[in-house]
Amino acid sequence: MEDLRKVYFAGTTPVAALQGISFTIRSGEYVAIMGRSGSGKSTLLNVLGCLDAPSSGSYLLEGRAISGLGDAALSALRRERFGFVFQSFNLIPQITVLENIEVPLFYMGWHERASANRARELAELVGLGDRTDHRPAQLSGGERQRVAIARALANDPAVILADEPTGNLDSRTGAQIMTILDGLNAEGRTILLVTHERLIAEHAARVLHLADGLIERDEVLAKDAGGGSGS
Repeated sequence: MEDLRKVYFAGTTPVAALQGISFTIRSGEYVAIMGRSGSGKSTLLNVLGCLDAPSSGSYLLEGRAISGLGDAALSALRRERFGFVFQSFNLIPQITVLENIEVPLFYMGWHERASANRARELAELVGLGDRTDHRPAQLSGGERQRVAIARALANDPAVILADEPTGNLDSRTGAQIMTILDGLNAEGRTILLVTHERLIAEHAARVLHLADGLIERDEVLAKDAGGGSGS
């Protein structure tokens, strides 16, 4: 990211969500993004995940310029490179755990049997192998977030983008979710995590502190990537 800016409009009034952000994230890093409400955290994550386009500035992903890509190319990037985990889970209530995990594979054109097998493997990975026939309303908040993580992994992404993944969970369940994310980073996946909680941010190896759409501080934590805080 080089001099990245994002301006929204509230009616005719421009609102600068990002005001010239520059930084680099290397493959396999574990980075937390912190800041007060309105600091630009979620906007930055959405731009990183190609869910939103910057107003100006340069975004290179694996050496490829993202800013000028069309909708089809951006959709392909989202399918192939990123996995998304949201605070509100964003599960489809009318379908089962297994079917929710399969959603990205449907859009990637996977065969039905291969898709179901992949979804079962991922359900087992997040500890929900016995809940695949349940619908989201039959699950606890922590179980729903596990489904969301499994769905995010369906396309075998290089990068996991997590926006307040523990925000709707109690501390014990949140710790279990963070253990899963820590393990994914230990396997070599890049994790970008938005949080307002310092203890959650300390699972990362690096923290970007945002204020008013700017990076206030780029903090490197004194531990190995993916190692957690050790406390």
